[in-house]
Amino acid sequence: MRAGAVAKQASQSLAELRACVAQADDPGVMRGLCRQLRDDPRRGAQQLVEILQRRLEKRRQEHGRLEKLFAFRQELFASGLRRVAGIDEVGVGPLAGPVVAAAVILPERVDLPGLDDSKKLSRAAREHLDEAIRSQAEAIGIGQADAAEIDRINILQATLQAMRRAVLALGSTPDHLLVDARTIPDVAVGQTALVGGDARDGSIAAASIVAKVYRDSLMRGFDADHPGYGFTRHVGYGTAEHMAALRRLGASPIHRRSFAPVARAPRS
Repeated sequence: MRAGAVAKQASQSLAELRACVAQADDPGVMRGLCRQLRDDPRRGAQQLVEILQRRLEKRRQEHGRLEKLFAFRQELFASGLRRVAGIDEVGVGPLAGPVVAAAVILPERVDLPGLDDSKKLSRAAREHLDEAIRSQAEAIGIGQADAAEIDRINILQATLQAMRRAVLALGSTPDHLLVDARTIPDVAVGQTALVGGDARDGSIAAASIVAKVYRDSLMRGFDADHPGYGFTRHVGYGTAEHMAALRRLGASPIHRRSFAPVARAPRS
């Protein structure tokens, strides 16, 4: 560092430097601050260097994790495919509400730090990533099957229908589908079923987040339409609170009457 820069930095208080470090988010900016602060003899400045180095290492590890998460998609790109859609569903197990599937086509370059299986994320993290995914995705499709359809054709067939509808809702035909653990019938697109795909592939993880955030929003609306069941809190799953409400209030119009706990409950 030149003498003038050292003198300028020395005139900054540690509080000012801490504010600069706290606001630094770009890796290039963080590396530049590290270079500057290394020549500052103050102990506080050296502690800031350590903070920046830990933050950069965390970024490096996250970058490596995301590269692995998109490794299979990169193989598809290398084979000449471009529009690769990840497909996942949410809501197979609940006693009420629809099963929802999402199809997501992400561009080759994405910026989604923290991307992971929706089940591993907090609500705040899912909603933040949902916004980021929607802003970067080339296409998103949502498909669902409601409780009446689930009762009519069974949950497995309803789930496959929701997935097929999500693919059709993309608006244009993708080159390939990456699907969480299933093969979708009646879709004229090559597809790969990945067991545990929402934890193994970035496109499927993105679809799991979009589907989860969308369905949770639906369940909050149902909570307003059918008060007393607590749909906002348990989103239809068979919690103790939900089972007590079923016994007290009976089954609502959005309950799955083909599911045993609901079949035993009185109608509201």
